[in-house]
Amino acid sequence: MSRYTGPTWKISRRLGYSISETGKELKKRPYPPGQHGQRRTKISDYGQQLQEKQKLRYTYGVNEKQFRKTFNEANKMAGVHGENFIKLLESRLDNVVYRIGFATTRAQARQLVNHGHILVDDLKVDIPSYRLLPGQKVSLKERSKNLKIVNEALDQIIVRKDFIAYDEENKTGTFARYPERDEVVPEIKENLIVEFYSR
Repeated sequence: MSRYTGPTWKISRRLGYSISETGKELKKRPYPPGQHGQRRTKISDYGQQLQEKQKLRYTYGVNEKQFRKTFNEANKMAGVHGENFIKLLESRLDNVVYRIGFATTRAQARQLVNHGHILVDDLKVDIPSYRLLPGQKVSLKERSKNLKIVNEALDQIIVRKDFIAYDEENKTGTFARYPERDEVVPEIKENLIVEFYSR
């Protein structure tokens, strides 16, 4: 299954969860799309597990193959499987670019990385799934520092996550540490995702 590139607001309404983490999608119409969107049906245990998995997968914009691979890698780490999984997703380069504020969405961050605008420790990296280690620095190429979309995105930033350090003068962000569980996607029940893949 390839990465989803369709309308994200429709997905958010179907899942009842804001995959952009802004809540805008559900303000006007907080019910599923379509003619029968307002009908409420009871969801099975399997349905709840699948829904939780889809919420997280669409939030990070990852295809099923990558998602499952990351899940399996998290299982080999010491600690809680579900929490490790979210830490690995958060350490993806496209996500860190988004968290720094160089882009307003993860899809836009992915495009910045793909087009070669991003440097990691002063070396060009154009792979969105590149996994950062704590302490690594993320910056823009010199010619990319005045990109309109980047400056507009930076102007919209009010507050950054505590695990991101930002140097405003040099437009450089640092992935300072792995996030604590309560710092990111608090509405996700990762234990249901572990149950889904453990069937």
